[in-house]
Amino acid sequence: MERPAHELPKNWSLENAGDGRLLLNMGPSHPAMHGIVRILLSVEGERIKDADVEIGYLHRGFEKTCENVTWNQVVPYTDRLNYVSPFINNVGYALAVEKLMGIETPERCKYARVIMSELSRLTDHLTCLGANAMELGAFTVYFYLINAREDLYRLTDAVAGGRITPAWSRVGGVTRDLPDTFTADTAAVFKKVRANIADADRLLTRNPIFNGRLRGTGRISKEDAVSLAFTGPALRASGVPYDVRKASPYLVYDRFSFDVPVGDAGDNYDRYLVRLEEMRQSMRIVEQALKQLPAGPVNHPDYGVTLPPKEEVYGNIEALMAHFKLTYEGVKPPAGEVYQAVEGGNGELGFYLVSDGTGRPWRMRVRPPCFTLTAGLGRLIKGGYIADIISTFGQINMIGGELER
Repeated sequence: MERPAHELPKNWSLENAGDGRLLLNMGPSHPAMHGIVRILLSVEGERIKDADVEIGYLHRGFEKTCENVTWNQVVPYTDRLNYVSPFINNVGYALAVEKLMGIETPERCKYARVIMSELSRLTDHLTCLGANAMELGAFTVYFYLINAREDLYRLTDAVAGGRITPAWSRVGGVTRDLPDTFTADTAAVFKKVRANIADADRLLTRNPIFNGRLRGTGRISKEDAVSLAFTGPALRASGVPYDVRKASPYLVYDRFSFDVPVGDAGDNYDRYLVRLEEMRQSMRIVEQALKQLPAGPVNHPDYGVTLPPKEEVYGNIEALMAHFKLTYEGVKPPAGEVYQAVEGGNGELGFYLVSDGTGRPWRMRVRPPCFTLTAGLGRLIKGGYIADIISTFGQINMIGGELER
């Protein structure tokens, strides 16, 4: 029977579990928690005995919002899932709707989508590694990697017209083709990016402080990673070579030669190494795609799917009608349901769509890679030190927009 409050020991408090452990809050008002994640820690000294990870401080409402707009009007909302690699979100959603409609885009569009997706993967990994290095005290590395990201942003901005929220893909194609100077511009940017990555590699990979913070921390076995539905670099670092681009090839990924880096320790250091190598492989894919890039249109020829060119809208009544119907009513996929997955920056990004034959999604559900990774965070940090949370949380690369839709 509990004693009345006035009889509790003087040293007793809600933070004291009574057995030497202390209950601590970490976040959401903590710089490493991004303002939207709270971890309730049970610690003994500096050791974490237990952890309860709580999300729910963002309330984005992505899926329900998308069910109230037309199929193409969803695209700007997909930008705001993983806003560090928005082109992958755009492409994954567009592929899902096209699968529902049973259509394919022209070959040039497929190559362009691969190119922009891989550039997005680069910006995602650069942000993850740069921010994590900064949180661990390596501020110089942050500047190297963010400078590389800036060069890539300028490159993608020239294509889509937007840095962070490009809304570039459309159902049946893309908003605009790659610029004429894109191949030469990409070669110049990649030269800088490779130099910056090499500088970061020299500063971090064999650095004893960085090694000490990452090696052996946040470790998880391949069996546990699979049972927790991990995907992406976090899963591959544990020794499972699962990559959607290889396991279920989409677009034209099966036409390129690239490797899927795999670790064996399943710790933060292996996650760092996997991401480092994946950036090199992404540049390898882009260079192959640019060499193979065919000529031709980038949009589906059916004006019931994509908007007709403006010159036709102004002089052709059928094109004018198609323009207005697509703008106000949107495309109308047949009734049915579909799931389409792509390889996002953090793992498998899937869109589950249900159509009732109208111009709006009847139901939409997103399978974001960050959700399962954050759900398994308690397992990753248990038994480690409080300071290890920073390196582990940084290496799972939680992105709030896709974590809490």
